[in-house]
Amino acid sequence: MSPSGVRGKFITVEGQDGAGKTTNLGQIERVIRASGYEVLRTREPGGTPLGDTIRGLVLHGGNLDIDPMAELLLIFAARAQHLNAVIRPALTAGMWVVCDRFTDATYAYQGGGRGMDVGVIGEIEQSVQQDLRPNLTLLFDVDIATGAERAGERSGHDRFESEEAAFKGRVRDAYLARARAEPDRIRVIDAVGSLDRVQGAVESIMREYIDSLR
Repeated sequence: MSPSGVRGKFITVEGQDGAGKTTNLGQIERVIRASGYEVLRTREPGGTPLGDTIRGLVLHGGNLDIDPMAELLLIFAARAQHLNAVIRPALTAGMWVVCDRFTDATYAYQGGGRGMDVGVIGEIEQSVQQDLRPNLTLLFDVDIATGAERAGERSGHDRFESEEAAFKGRVRDAYLARARAEPDRIRVIDAVGSLDRVQGAVESIMREYIDSLR
């Protein structure tokens, strides 16, 4: 239990490739810790030995012809293990969990990017997650050209970073559509600009959310 009596909260961080979400995870953690809460930081796909193995297949299995449905099921298999072995126990213990990507990414990449039926994604989501959903999601948004330029500066592109611009455009559109549908949960951050400005926006959103719980 936290000092203020607030139970653990589940915070997710989303954004297309090159949006800078990973860069800002530390800032989110710092604000939470400064408010007196314990934090567990994790990621998807991954977070467990099984999840990390699946991550390697999904992100770096460049020589594998992975069917979109197989990709979707692999991601949810990793998520089921992650939830039951890591996320749920941490939340039950009163910790805050900050996760680099979660199910919104599945709707964006497999739904928007791959064109998978979102109804099917929703059915699997309900089966795997039951009533667990993020309490707050920070969506780092960047235009496709800027995102591609930033991602291009990194070495070893994964299967999604190597996709064409049209794919990345569908991913971004799907993310923004979800933000419009759930504005109270998903807070969009304009990730174009200086790191100081983006981190200022992150701190403002996190402090506003934490203050609302007290």
